Amino acid sequence: MKKKEQAVILSQEKIGSDVYSMWLKVTFAKECRPGQFISLYSKDGSRVLPRPISLCEIDREKGTLRLVYRTVGAGTNEFAKLTQGDTIEVMGPLGNGFPLEEAAGRKVFLMGGGIGIPPMLQTAKELQAEKQIIAGYRDELFLTEEMKANGTLYIATEDGSAGTTGNVLDAIRENALEADVIFACGPTPMLRAIKAYAQEKNIPCWISMEEKMACGIGACLACVCQSKEVDDHSHVHNKRICKDGPVFLASEVEL
Repeated sequence: MKKKEQAVILSQEKIGSDVYSMWLKVTFAKECRPGQFISLYSKDGSRVLPRPISLCEIDREKGTLRLVYRTVGAGTNEFAKLTQGDTIEVMGPLGNGFPLEEAAGRKVFLMGGGIGIPPMLQTAKELQAEKQIIAGYRDELFLTEEMKANGTLYIATEDGSAGTTGNVLDAIRENALEADVIFACGPTPMLRAIKAYAQEKNIPCWISMEEKMACGIGACLACVCQSKEVDDHSHVHNKRICKDGPVFLASEVEL
């Protein structure tokens, strides 16, 4: 059950040139699952719509959540100025997470690209499987030590500064990696390529789609994607990423 409340900022640090790590205290941490997200609300009345940010880490015992996000506009730049003791209005948990039971005991690719890397951390921490984490960066690395502690990490960088030169699929090919299941999160071109790879290899693949959202609860239809099945809400071949996703079986959606 999603809740809207004032969360307390426990800490915030800059971990990249435009990447921030924030820990929040919330009442609903026990209900959160890997792959879900929360919505953060601006204190500026001119910015009505919340910003969706995926969950990087979940500490259910302490009731805390970690968000790792990139500053890309006025809303996230506002969040980056928050410090310990500040409060922010949040709503969560939202969306559907990764189906960990589908991969238990199997060999799994956890593939993240850019700001799609953070949700892979909690997924790796909770997944009982042989985990191969493939992280794709433009250049600057982040979260690598945490990832190494929770699986075998392979890195790809567009500029060749670390790991494989290229993208996550280049890293798979260069290291001759194989898997039984794929969980992935990242920009649409990356997910499109991973979907094609999964189809070619006949590997079940779940993708978490990054999309601009409005309401965050499935009412406004601002974040729909094309689907094979007719949506019960809109009665057309659409899925609401915020409500039906953000995690989908790749074969169920069009990219």
